[in-house]
Formats: sequence, structure tokens, C-alpha cells
Amino acid sequence: MKKDVIIELETIFKLLGNRQRLTILELLRERAYSVSEIIAILDMEQSAVSHQLKLLREAQLVQTKRQGREILYCLSDSHVLTLLDNALNHVSHVLKKETHEEFLAEEREKNKKG
Repeated sequence: MKKDVIIELETIFKLLGNRQRLTILELLRERAYSVSEIIAILDMEQSAVSHQLKLLREAQLVQTKRQGREILYCLSDSHVLTLLDNALNHVSHVLKKETHEEFLAEEREKNKKG
């Protein structure tokens, strides 16, 4: 892997290693939110939310869009959603103490049923 790619990955994983940022990203999976909505839902200080959103924007994990007079924040693209989904899947099977093979077998069974 090239050095610049490793540096970018390191930045993204550091950002994902913060509880507040992960909580914001998880919220943005649902839909776009304004800063005031994020503050109210997560019961965080405005300065903390703004700071975390700034970092997430700089890493291109979130983006803004204007809706009338409001600025809404949303996930940048489907890659961010895939990254979060894969991390959640990994955590799920780690918490269940499953091996990777057991997890894959469970996923195959779910796909057959659904």
C-alpha cells in the first residue's frame, strides 16, 4: 500500500475511534440532520458537535447540503455506510464470540430465509 493511502486510512480510523463522532455518524445513517437537531438528540454542547462535524467534513465522511435556510449534515457517500456496516458486523460477531466462519454461515442462513 502506498504511504499516502496508509496516512489517509490512519486519519479515517482515528476519526472513527471517537465515541462522539461514531455517535454522530450512526445518527446520520438515518437521514440528514441540522446541527441543532444533532445537539438536541445527542444532548451534546453546540461547540462539541460543531467541532466533530468539522473533523468529519475535513475527512470527507460527512457533507453538507442546504435546505432553505438550514444547513443539513449527511454521510458523504455509500462508502461511509459500507465502512460503518462492516465495522458493525465485525463487532457483532466479536461480541457473540463467533469465528469468522460461524458468522458467514449465519449470514448465509439469513439470506436463505429472507
